[in-house]
Amino acid sequence: MRYEGDIYRPPSEAYSYILQVTIGCAHNKCTFCGSFKAKKFRMRHLDEIFEDLRMARRYYRKVGRIFLADGDALVCKNSFLLAILKEIEDLFPECERVTIYGRAKDILRKTDEELLELKAHNLKMIYMGVESGNPEILRRINKGETREEMIAAVRKSEGLGIPTSLTFLSGIGGREMWRENAIDTGTIISEMEPSYASFLTLMIVPGTPLHEQYMRGEFELLRPDEVLKEAELMLENINLKKTCVFRSNHASNYVSLKGDLPQDKEAMIQSLRVAQQHSEWWKDERYRRL
Repeated sequence: MRYEGDIYRPPSEAYSYILQVTIGCAHNKCTFCGSFKAKKFRMRHLDEIFEDLRMARRYYRKVGRIFLADGDALVCKNSFLLAILKEIEDLFPECERVTIYGRAKDILRKTDEELLELKAHNLKMIYMGVESGNPEILRRINKGETREEMIAAVRKSEGLGIPTSLTFLSGIGGREMWRENAIDTGTIISEMEPSYASFLTLMIVPGTPLHEQYMRGEFELLRPDEVLKEAELMLENINLKKTCVFRSNHASNYVSLKGDLPQDKEAMIQSLRVAQQHSEWWKDERYRRL
């Protein structure tokens, strides 16, 4: 297996085989993200990808899950992705699922038939970074997608039976817009009705535009207690009819939180309220990670 540059994958793909089908991120302009700044986006050649798959087959006795990297591999044409998925089916008949990073525009660009074709060849979930439900925050972080586009994309994917796993960032609005971030993130989750949602906590990465804003005093980080207050307000504004698995137990979070929405909503809110009064429960900054 060969990899170019640093490789990033969702926490839930910790035990998956990571297959790099693209290099970098096609957008690569978000102000907070430093993951792919050293890479120029390109698609790998299929023969290289197939060679990696054959190497993995020789090395691993069993591969239950495969994750397609890098940043937004779903941007690739369906013919390219289908060739990879079919090769996986041939080489790894035991593979239970294939998952992928994607952006809202990737989902909206594909027809229903194209997405269903990917699903038919074992694409079981799309991971998407939403970050915030607030339109102004999305503009400030140069997300390149609107609230409306992301809602439409998630509802389209979920409606076709392809679950989505979404990430949101506590603190991405800074101290100036923490309340707007909390409320609008809660309401966008309600409108999207995703299968999975995760709330991470912002950590500023050196070398990013957001880091430059922070150093100039143009962006203020939230204190740990304010992060917990923001998460509480966000949960208060989530109103779902279908079950959504919710997690806020990433290495970046000050307090670990998990449950199913709407069933565990009140219990998680109560946990956050108690945690705000107990600083000894908060994760030490030395142990927080991206």
